[in-house]
Order: sequence, then C-alpha cells, then structure tokens
Amino acid sequence: MDEGAVAGDRGQPTRTPGPLRLGGREFAPGQPLVMAIVNRTPDSFYRPGVTWDQVAAMDMVHVAVADGADIVDIGGVPAKPGPEVTVAEEIHRVVPFIERVRAAYPDLVISVDTWRNEPARAMCAAGADLINDTWSAWDPALAEVAAEFEAGLVCSHIGPLTPRTRPHRPAYADVVADVLDRVLLLTERALKAGVDADRIVIDPTHDFGKNTWQSLELTRRLAELTATGWPVLVSGSHKDFVGETLGASLDDRLAGTLATTALCAWLGARLFRAHDVRETRQALDMIATVKGDRPPARAVRGLA
Repeated sequence: MDEGAVAGDRGQPTRTPGPLRLGGREFAPGQPLVMAIVNRTPDSFYRPGVTWDQVAAMDMVHVAVADGADIVDIGGVPAKPGPEVTVAEEIHRVVPFIERVRAAYPDLVISVDTWRNEPARAMCAAGADLINDTWSAWDPALAEVAAEFEAGLVCSHIGPLTPRTRPHRPAYADVVADVLDRVLLLTERALKAGVDADRIVIDPTHDFGKNTWQSLELTRRLAELTATGWPVLVSGSHKDFVGETLGASLDDRLAGTLATTALCAWLGARLFRAHDVRETRQALDMIATVKGDRPPARAVRGLA
C-alpha cells in the first residue's frame, strides 16, 4: 500500500491527513481550495455557452485566478443528457485551451472534467494536473493515465448511473455507506495502479445518482467522508438539491450554495468546485479563520 495510506475499518485504504500535491503545488491540510468551473461546451446546465468562445473562456480564467481560484476545472462534455460528444471532439474542445491556460499560468493547477482515458491522456500531456472523474471509474483506465502522468485523480460515486444519464428513483439502504464503499474501493484501485496517495481526492458527487434527500444527507454527514483522511471535493454549486430545497431557480441558488459550502468546509471538506469564485473564496476564508486555520486579513477593532 502507498505510503500515507493505511487500512481502515472497512479493509479499504484511509489516509493519514496530510498535504495534497497537485502539479508542482503542495496544499496544507487546513487549506480549503476553490476549483473554478470553466466549461468548453455550448450546452452546460448552468449559464450554457458562456465560456464556449475561447476568448470568453480565457477571460473567465483570468477573473477566476484574480478572485482567488486555486484550481481551474476545464470540461468539454456536459454532464446532462444530450448530443454525443466524440472523443475527438472532446479533445478538440479542451486540449488547445489547456495549452493556452498553461502558457498564461505556469503554476496554476489545471483539472480536467472527463471520464474517458483517451481525452484524459491528451489533456495530461497538454499540462493538466488533476483528472476529475465525475463518473466513478466508468473507464477504469483513467487511474493508469493519472499514474502515468503523476496527475491527481478524483474518485467519485454515481450509484448505478452511466455517463450523461439522470437518476431515476435511486435507492440506498444507507447512501453515505454506499458512497464510502465506492470511493474507498476506487482509491484502493488507484493506489494499485500507481497513483500517489497524496494526489487522490474523493467526491460524494452530490445529485449524481442521488435525489435531493440523499444529497442533503450526504451534506449533513460529510464528516464521515472527511474522517477517512482523503481530501474531499464538494461540487454543489447551483445544483438541483439546492434549488429544490429552497424552491430556487438556477440563477437564484448562490445563497444556498454558499450555505452548503460553509457547512461542508466546517465538516472538513478540502476542495470546492464553484461557479462563483469570489463569493466561494470569501466564505471559505471566513470558515478557515473561525476554525483557526487562517488569521484575519486585518484585525484592528478594539486594539487601537
């Protein structure tokens, strides 16, 4: 078993909490990370097409970095059902853009949202540091690609779904236990494939293979995932469980997203995939400071 990973109560690897290494960067255990979303698609679920144009997408990267993003997550295929995007088309949408981002920001951590090994290999060759596999090892060769390029890997849970499908009455005896079983199994497989323990992230994958009640339970019990020691990614930005909880439209879910973000940060999540980088950064900085992991930017009240 890789150094840093130990056998847990389930017989699957847990991790002694420690730094997360992505690309040439090392992030301390108490440092929450913002993963900015930049979709190279014309039909994303939220604000479709806003970064379809390469100039607009690059402008979005500039803004995200200025607003405090630690990672930029680039995707070429929407998660929702829709027209087929071939491997060649996914590569065409994403690889040249990765090259532009890498040239502009040599030290920025670049994540790629893909579930197929062929695009992942081309993207890592172009400079990607993290493979964000939202579809739970549908293509098991992704772990081999991550190992080959010394890239990070996100291990996720989607229940019985296949890529780009929606859940229909998902049922689990215990949704958190099911998530833990799956993501810990995938971390074990990733370690065996040669992925470094300090480059592996787990994601309960809110809404994917889950109804609103199940996503809420995952949020409430997130400490059970963070207790494994693996860095936990939360991707709840503007998702349906937020909208259904508040009766809010896609454009009116920021407050609910930030509330979820703050709760998950308090419970120990490490990475937060976000559309609203500046607001997410501020929420995370506030939680980190309350927890004692970060000093206030300025503290003069009552001291002068």
